[in-house]
Order: sequence, then C-alpha cells, then structure tokens
Amino acid sequence: MSTDETGQGGPAASNSARHTHAQGRDLVQLVTPSGERISHPEFDYWVRDVTDEQLCSLFEDMTVIRRIDVEATALQRQGELALWPPLLGQEAAQIGSGRALRTDDFVFSSYRENGVAYCRGVDLTDIVRVWRGNASSGWDPYAINMATPQIIIGAQTLHATGYAMGIQNDGADSVAVTYFGDGATSEGDVNEAMVFAASFQVPVVFFCTNNHWAISEPVRLQSHIQLSDRAAGFGIPSLRVDGNDVLAVMAATRVALDRARRGGGPTFIEAVSYRMGPHTTADDPTRYRDANELEDWAARDPISRIAALLKRKGLLTEELQQQVKDKADAVAREMRTGCTTMPEPEPLDVFKNVYSTPNSWLDRQQDHYARYLATFGDPAGAASEEGAR
Repeated sequence: MSTDETGQGGPAASNSARHTHAQGRDLVQLVTPSGERISHPEFDYWVRDVTDEQLCSLFEDMTVIRRIDVEATALQRQGELALWPPLLGQEAAQIGSGRALRTDDFVFSSYRENGVAYCRGVDLTDIVRVWRGNASSGWDPYAINMATPQIIIGAQTLHATGYAMGIQNDGADSVAVTYFGDGATSEGDVNEAMVFAASFQVPVVFFCTNNHWAISEPVRLQSHIQLSDRAAGFGIPSLRVDGNDVLAVMAATRVALDRARRGGGPTFIEAVSYRMGPHTTADDPTRYRDANELEDWAARDPISRIAALLKRKGLLTEELQQQVKDKADAVAREMRTGCTTMPEPEPLDVFKNVYSTPNSWLDRQQDHYARYLATFGDPAGAASEEGAR
C-alpha cells in the first residue's frame, strides 16, 4: 500500500511501501462483503474510535441516502424533477468519507454526491431545487462549507485546489476535498488541478469514486492502469480502497485528511465501487452494460455489508431496523413535500444575483424582457420587476 506516515501517534508505513506505486495493488478492506471484520495493521488505527453506536449510525446514514435517492428518482419519473443523478451503490463511499470531515473542511463535489451533502447538513429541499429547475444554485455554500454541485466534469478539482491554496496562505489546518468520478480523470481540469496541488503541496484530497462507468464508457477503456496509480505521475501519494466498505473508506479519508492538516500536501483516493443505477434518469444502462456485471456487484452491496457486520455483532435488532426505516421514510416525506410545494420562480428572477453591483447592460435586458412580458398581460412579470433589480 502506497502511503507516507499515516498520522501523529499512528502507525507509519515502511519506506518500501511509502515509495511503491505498483500496479495491481490490493484494495484497503476492513469489512468483507459477508460482513466479516478483518484486521489491517495499518488502517485499523484510523477507525479504532468507531463504537457500535456509530456503526449503527453509519448504517442509518447509508439507508437514508438510498431512500433519498429512490424518492428523487420517483419524483423525476412523476414529472416533478427534470433530471436526477442516482448514487445507488455508492453509499459507503459518500458516507464513509463525508463523516470523516470536520465542519471547517470545504467540499467541492460533482452532481452525484448527495450523500455527502446530507452529511454536511444541507436542507433536503435544497438537494432537489436545481433538478426541479427552480433555482440556479441549490444552497448557500458557506452555510455548510460545501460548494454547489459542479455539472462540468472535473472542474470542481480546480476550485478545490485554488481554495486549498487559500487555506495554505491563511495558515489554517482545514482541508479542501473534491469528489469526482473515474471518467473525470481523463479531463484536463483534473490533471491540471493535480499539477498545481503537487507543485504547491496544498491541503486537498482528491476523492475519485471509480464506479466503473463514465456514462457508457467503461473504466478499462480510459485507463489501462489503476486510477490510483495515475497520481504517482504528479508526485501525489495515493490510496486504493474498497468503496463499498464504509469503514475502509473512513479510514482512508482520515489518513488523507491527517496528511493534509500536517502539511503533507495532497492525496489521491480511489474508492472502487459500482454505479448500480443509470448515469442519470435520462440514461438506459441496459444498452451498454452486461446484466451479469450488475449481478456480481449487487452481491457486494454496501448497505447489505454493514448490515451483515451489525448482525455478526448482535446489533441488527428489529428495533434498530424499524428505527432506521422510520427515519428514512420521514426524510423522504420531507424532501417530497419540499419539492412539490416549492414556489415557482417569477419570470424576472432570472436577472437576480447575476452581478453584485448595478449593471446597465443587464438592466437594459431586464427592461426589454419586462416590456415583452407585458405584451401578454403578465402581472407576475411586472410585479417581480422591482424585486429583480
């Protein structure tokens, strides 16, 4: 396993492991698909504080975000959302990493990290606001220290690196964390971000969820080596973790965060998982994906895995399962209600918050559009004109 010293007071990797970036490295795994807790001399240290109660909480988190995902997919199919990017199968990667962060760390994500947003405390209605077409931005980034989702593939890695340079200049010990998929590693933005991150040794974690499919392109086509091995070319240490193992993901993320906080620079994490659903609700994966592949990965389901661990420990009681189900259903109801009762934006709201100071060019456009709406006798447009300025 390729890592440097893993933390103050914690175990350190050997020099040979520290500088090895061999292809075909094993995944970091702490819980098997059957729920067996296995020991790892290097990474056990990083989850030594996780209690039985916290394991149950992780199980709840993963169940809740899957329920959010199912509900949002249903809302899209019912015409309440224009689009939705499912995270089905990637719950452990998002919860394991999201729960490892501090509140002052800043997240820059793609459009699929709704589980991370849940961990950051985003309002449930804000998760679907953009997908309903009611807003240009889902939430206030500074309220939860998470930027709104980036649609342009990989662009968020540049934002994270720039933010991390600011952290470094401020002398703080917070960390910027950026999430992206395997397809994004072929984008120039991601590679440019890693060049700057390595050059300036900034506190940023590159968290790549390798879900095996960049829309319809398999990962084996875009990379003939493991994605984590690409980081070596930039001089960035990397970890390759079982992305369906919530404990292993948490351990790997804590290693990377600790390195960044101590001035050790960036880390690249490849969380190997699988996109069980479509790329978005506009996609049909049956056109390019073998059903047998889906069946194989279903046997490694991240929620079933932690449930099996809890069962082995005697923690998966009927009471716990009912409690988790009730919480998931309540969250889904809250999100659905917030979505379906969301007020429609006024026509002239499109001109709001474009510039922070008055702009005559924009004012002229707004005036022209207001007069255009008036030809249809649109009282709503006229009423919102003053508020849009």
